[in-house]
Amino acid sequence: MTKELGLGLLGFGTVGGGVVAGLQKNAVLIAQRTGMRLALRKVADLDWDRDRGVALDRALLTKDAMEAVADPGVDIVIELMGGMDAARKVIAGALSLGKPVVTANKALLAEHGEELFGLAARHGTNIFFEASVGGGIPLIRSLREGLVSNRILRLCGILNGTCNYILTRMEQKHLPFDRVLREAQAAGYAEADPSLDIDGTDTAHKAVILASLAYGFHVPMDSVATEGIRGLNKVDIEYAADLGYRIKMLAIIKDIDNSVEIRVSPTLIPVHHVMASVQGVFNAVIINCDGVGDVLCYGRGAGRDSTASAVLSDVVDAARDIVSNSKRRAPGFVPFRQDGRIRGISEARVRCYLRLSLLDKPGVFGQIGTVLGKHGISIASLLQKETATGHHAPVVIITHHAGEGAFQAAIREIDSMSVVGAPTVRFRIEDFE
Repeated sequence: MTKELGLGLLGFGTVGGGVVAGLQKNAVLIAQRTGMRLALRKVADLDWDRDRGVALDRALLTKDAMEAVADPGVDIVIELMGGMDAARKVIAGALSLGKPVVTANKALLAEHGEELFGLAARHGTNIFFEASVGGGIPLIRSLREGLVSNRILRLCGILNGTCNYILTRMEQKHLPFDRVLREAQAAGYAEADPSLDIDGTDTAHKAVILASLAYGFHVPMDSVATEGIRGLNKVDIEYAADLGYRIKMLAIIKDIDNSVEIRVSPTLIPVHHVMASVQGVFNAVIINCDGVGDVLCYGRGAGRDSTASAVLSDVVDAARDIVSNSKRRAPGFVPFRQDGRIRGISEARVRCYLRLSLLDKPGVFGQIGTVLGKHGISIASLLQKETATGHHAPVVIITHHAGEGAFQAAIREIDSMSVVGAPTVRFRIEDFE
């Protein structure tokens, strides 16, 4: 016999509309595959004037999210409101009632996940969050289930479609950052205020979730060294290509001597590497672990239908737990390490791309080499262009590995020199080794 479960949907925006459309389109298929019928009981949103392209029984509608949470006919709460305080309140309310929550709210989980997962555990229920990272890519499930018996050594990911679209267009069309950003906004790939995306915060939120899952302890947001792509100069994309690299906005998470290094920044990667071929709004993550080596997860990282697909997958998982009376079959987050340590960015050993503007006269480069050598930084390759502005010429250096702190100190010293015409531009390099 088919079991019916009631859903309360909080937030009827783009993704919420996709969830409703997916339920309406595939309700019979879901029932056939799972033996469960998923029925909307309440839909909460503040704006009921906008057309979402799907029809709903007006008896289901409310402007009060807590009314939907408390409705006795609602078995599973789907939080797609976004934001922080209001979403935190309704999720806490649902968990306190013992109701499982499905959410795509990466910012909330990154900032308050420890509190909310603890609340879920105390009330014998669960939080499902596949859609919070990677949209329709089954990335969370890969870490929680598919690779549960493997030690995660490294995760490297392109996790923000807006940044990847901008970098792709800048490279392919040789366009400046500001113009491509306006294009992305016009096409709906970037928000009117793109700060969360282009300054790296969105990627950092996702990195926190992945690192916490992979390494079993809560990773605070302020421990993520974060740099964005705002104002990135297209000449660096061109110089990187000349040297056999492509710039991608990467989240890099590594297990080094039982501590975790986590950083987010625009990064040079070898043009022949599979991650360099990820174009446009697509996302990809390479998970390196013992036993299986590299596992690649690739797909659309955002968008109505792909995110709604991940949400509905979680809804089915939550429903199965209820039907089988095993709500804690697979807790959303298990803090299995008490000694988790985050490595400060100053402890990292990295290779770098340096673009300097140097006075075009004999002996200047020797002065730069002396400074780099003093800080333990050796040069792997060099690209020198013709004089571009006045008497200063751009020089691009690819280095060998050195300490992050050494690079910071060397760049400070170099930029104070009278032979340097502009601040040094630096990008880290990831060789996936």
